Amino acid sequence: MPLLPHTLRARLTAGLVVLLAVSCAAVGVAAVVELNGFLTGRLDQQLRAAGERFPASLEHGGPQPSDHDGDEDGDTRRQAAGTFGARLVDGAVTNAAVVASGHDAGTVTVTLGARDAKKLATLPADGRGRTTELSSLGDYRMMAVHGRDGDILVTGLPMESVEAAVHRLVLVAAIVFGAALAVAGVAGALWVRWSLRPLSRVAATASRVSELPLSSGEVALPPRVRESDSRSEVGRFAGAFDAMLGHVEDALTKRHASEERLRSFAADASHELRTPVASIRGHAELALLHPDPVPHKVVRALERIEAEAARMGEVVDDLLLLARLDAGRPLERRPVDLTRLVLDAVTDAHAAGPGHRWALELSEEPVTVTGDAHRLHQALANLLANARLHTPVGSTVTVSLKTVPPTGAEAGQPAGQPTGPADGGTARGAATDTTTGSASGTTAGRTAGRTAGGTVLLEVHDDGPGVAADIRPKVFERFTRADRRRTGDMGGGAGTGLGLSIVAAVAEAHGGSVTLVSEPGSTTFTVRLPADGE
Repeated sequence: MPLLPHTLRARLTAGLVVLLAVSCAAVGVAAVVELNGFLTGRLDQQLRAAGERFPASLEHGGPQPSDHDGDEDGDTRRQAAGTFGARLVDGAVTNAAVVASGHDAGTVTVTLGARDAKKLATLPADGRGRTTELSSLGDYRMMAVHGRDGDILVTGLPMESVEAAVHRLVLVAAIVFGAALAVAGVAGALWVRWSLRPLSRVAATASRVSELPLSSGEVALPPRVRESDSRSEVGRFAGAFDAMLGHVEDALTKRHASEERLRSFAADASHELRTPVASIRGHAELALLHPDPVPHKVVRALERIEAEAARMGEVVDDLLLLARLDAGRPLERRPVDLTRLVLDAVTDAHAAGPGHRWALELSEEPVTVTGDAHRLHQALANLLANARLHTPVGSTVTVSLKTVPPTGAEAGQPAGQPTGPADGGTARGAATDTTTGSASGTTAGRTAGRTAGGTVLLEVHDDGPGVAADIRPKVFERFTRADRRRTGDMGGGAGTGLGLSIVAAVAEAHGGSVTLVSEPGSTTFTVRLPADGE
């Protein structure tokens, strides 16, 4: 309902004004009804005091002139101006007159219409006053009694004075009550505003807290409300809110300390493990190079030791890289020819996965960014390895690279068919798991701001089975791995679950982001980076 106020302050003020208006209306109606009843009662008393003398005087030939000295003239002079009299015989009006105003006034004969005569005929002759409207005279308070000759005598007094008094009271009450409502509305708004100041401070503090990035990192909460009046509801609410903020701040501080300890442990453990892993791998390689005959089972065991040591070394290197990126260590900031980097990465991917079809979509001009060439190459290699490991042989993987101007629309959907093959391939793609669900999007990192240099879009698209619906929301989290019991082994070996998290961390470290749009038969990873000059 758009007409209703939305804020608590406005609702309280409106409620106060409405209640006051209802009270004023009740008082006004009661005053008007009481005044109308009082003045009408006074008219009834005047009617009873006047009795039937004036209508009885009409029986003897109608109204008398004001300068006669008879009883009729005396009856006329004793009546108030505007007094009405009528005589009815057998329900028909025989005489009707009104006392004229003025010092020498007499009576004025009144010609009544059929409707007015019918109204007079229906009046009960019980000596009680009743309000009757005559078309020729207006509202009158009428009283009918039985005459001595079997006729009905009607006496009436005008209601004009009563109506004027009532109308004046209504006008005065409307003006006074209207002014009172206006003053009460302004005063009530100021009072409610003053009373709700602590609540306004709570709302302002809550708004500032809602704008803080609480998901990770060290968080500094705004100052507390510090409402000292704990006797009021608002004061108790402010105190509870301050206590809640204190608990939240303690929890965030402990979480940040725990994250720092975990990062430090991961970095230290990764650093310490590099040497023993390299030593195990070196000893395995040295044992395999021994010239003396070695049993086949021993050779096989040494080969497995070497392979697992190499795999463990990659995991250690990935963990160390993520720990360094989490710690905010600066990367190299040099111009990087991203076009050359894409060419080299696709060539390596084709050599690792000759069963896939690889394609390139590159702009005519070289695309350059400012950043760490080694880390960018590692991120792209991880995307291509992800496409190769989680799509069947024969799938098409396409890598596209372009620069979007600052005012242009960023492309978040898969690109069209490739314009030409690269290293023996022909189309587009990248996937992580099979799915039969509909298309969905997942985002990691922060969206890069656009300035004069625009935005670089690096897309890796494949026509594989797509990313499973339960994997998409956490695809860029660490140690997220597809369920091979459902997807089957695509022939590329098992991953560590760190590749896409490294892609997201590298993109964010360069001021960019990475997004996923996936459905069966079409999966696209899009890396957005600030173009050179941002």
